[in-house]
Amino acid sequence: MRDLDLGNGIVVPAHLLRAATSRAGGPGGQNVNKVETRVTIEADVDALPLDDAQKQRVREALAGRISRAGVLRVTSQAERSQIANRDRALARMEELLRDALEERTPRKATRVPKVQKRKRLEEKKKRGETKRLRGRISS
Repeated sequence: MRDLDLGNGIVVPAHLLRAATSRAGGPGGQNVNKVETRVTIEADVDALPLDDAQKQRVREALAGRISRAGVLRVTSQAERSQIANRDRALARMEELLRDALEERTPRKATRVPKVQKRKRLEEKKKRGETKRLRGRISS
């Protein structure tokens, strides 16, 4: 297994990652019935070489993938070979951690200009009038 490069000089050593294999589901005949091709990569969030703020950011961003014990899990079963699935799972974990660590600038709240509001309401009135004119003519 390889180290994960998260950018900004942060590298997760391979010894902090655990890989487990199991049989993948779905079609595939003999291969799927006999070979353990699904790969699950696990990493303990507390053991990652990150500071407390970064660990908290990872926990918030990836809350759905982290167990109560604080273990981040990524699974891959898309490929027919175990090696390809392991590489895919490692790449996915690297991508998820990179995205979680990326600092996002907060959005500035802005107001909708009065002209835009007026224009939108005029369009709605025009559209409503068009629909009203399509109705029955009362005599």
